[in-house]
Amino acid sequence: MLFILNKTNSIANKYLAELRDEDTQQDRLRFKRNQERLGEILAYEISKKLPYTEVEVQTPLGLANVNLPTEHPVIGTILRAGLPFQQGFMNFFDQSPAAFITAYRKVKRSGDFVIKIDHISTPNLDDTTFILCDTMLATGQSIVEVCKELLATYEIKTLHIAAVIASTEGIEHVRAHLPKANIWVCAVDEEMTTKAYIVPGLGDAGDLAFGEKV
Repeated sequence: MLFILNKTNSIANKYLAELRDEDTQQDRLRFKRNQERLGEILAYEISKKLPYTEVEVQTPLGLANVNLPTEHPVIGTILRAGLPFQQGFMNFFDQSPAAFITAYRKVKRSGDFVIKIDHISTPNLDDTTFILCDTMLATGQSIVEVCKELLATYEIKTLHIAAVIASTEGIEHVRAHLPKANIWVCAVDEEMTTKAYIVPGLGDAGDLAFGEKV
């Protein structure tokens, strides 16, 4: 399934607009906080898909019946850009374990690139709901390669992929290679540059959140 948050008008559009705005995004703290907010909103939407069971809660005046989730999804991200976005999910799924993956593009002489995975730090993902968060879903290659690596090791029960902004091409790539994955994004842009930056996108999310890298 594919869920696109800005297909419905909500306060999320304000946070997304500020992330895109080249003046507002210079406020690094606000840039990270807006990613958190959008992560919180998508966490709420994904929470509707979790299994629930009814439990009794003792109040000072009696018993209340409440439907509570029966599991805590594992929240993963690809370092470094996705960290604030992941934090938004962790704010809502506050009992969830986390996973961290280091992956990067290695550019070949031809100008093409391949995805290299350096490190994976994760709890056991067997029989879990796993949410992989990354701010930008551009070509989709990093997300696909990371998920393939995890799926080769673990029997993941349900896979969710979440991004702030995705390209049409990236979504098609994920759907082609991870047909069982649920995709959750805040917005979809049609174009990419020759260097695989989403247009209009928002620029380099990692640099805007944490400073330029060398």
